[in-house]
Amino acid sequence: MEILDKNTSNFLISVKNLKKYFPIQRGFLRKLVGYVRAVDDVTLEIEERETLGLVGESGSGKSTLGRTMIRLYDPTDGQILFKDGDKIVNLTELEGEELRKFRRNMQIIFQDPFSSLNERMTVLENVGDPLLINGLVSSKHELVDQVVETLQQVGLRKEDIRRYPHSFSGGQRQRICIARALILKPKFIVCDEPVSALDVSIQAQILNLLKDLQEQFAITYLFISHDISVVRYMADRIAVMYAGRLVEVAPRDELLTHPLHPYTEALLSAVPRTVSGRRKGRSILTGDPPDPANLPTGCVFHVRCRYAKDICKEEQPSLRSISSEHYVSCHLAENLALKGMEIYV
Repeated sequence: MEILDKNTSNFLISVKNLKKYFPIQRGFLRKLVGYVRAVDDVTLEIEERETLGLVGESGSGKSTLGRTMIRLYDPTDGQILFKDGDKIVNLTELEGEELRKFRRNMQIIFQDPFSSLNERMTVLENVGDPLLINGLVSSKHELVDQVVETLQQVGLRKEDIRRYPHSFSGGQRQRICIARALILKPKFIVCDEPVSALDVSIQAQILNLLKDLQEQFAITYLFISHDISVVRYMADRIAVMYAGRLVEVAPRDELLTHPLHPYTEALLSAVPRTVSGRRKGRSILTGDPPDPANLPTGCVFHVRCRYAKDICKEEQPSLRSISSEHYVSCHLAENLALKGMEIYV
């Protein structure tokens, strides 16, 4: 295990120049012909007890980034740093038993509560398995007690431990998934679109539950979603991802009202209004996202950007600081007057 020097920064997890490429193989001999650049040179930090919202179109690399950060996928390049007490551990150096033990600090809540639970296992087995795998209980009685306690924390009953997943509703199944992620008392949880498969009325209950659990157990979230309204409710800061790269990162309200990247403007423009009347000057994206196996030169967004100049086609912009907490990857950021989201109370 590589342990770096003690750092006084408030971050819990930090990624530096993180890349995740998937090989493309063709033919009978499975010849390597290229790579899908799902995550391409991403750098960001998430502070302790913070919720970072991650938004972008389908296929932008959001889920891959989250899974790579907790080492469900092995990174192609870059660093993943995690603060463990007064030490900073480089997760990219961990393998085997070291990684398995450290993974107790990091869990994930998957998008689909119907496919992420084993239908042949009871709730006790689904939720309690992490305790058994990590050797954290010494008896069946202790296992039952911890599972029951965790189920009650997520709003389920003691009697539910003997039931099977098929007998629960979608919202209840997602509560079981949350309990499974919570059972090891992790410091960091990746929420991979945890409410997108649920009814709107149930979504609010799950979001409120996640907020309550964060306050109670001091959890840090990476909250992945394509729904700006949900991210607005959950996040302290928002990161915008496009074609495997971060294009903008800022505090929630600043990003929603004063975006600096044209892609962020287009995402906000697509959010439905809560008041009557036609919206003027909407930024509507044309075309499709680029092929991650064949990204364009220069700025990856320039083929769909209505503000693009020659420099955008030739030179890839870096993620740079515009203000103390606002970062953007755009050559023209200081010269654009972009429209934000109208926030109604």
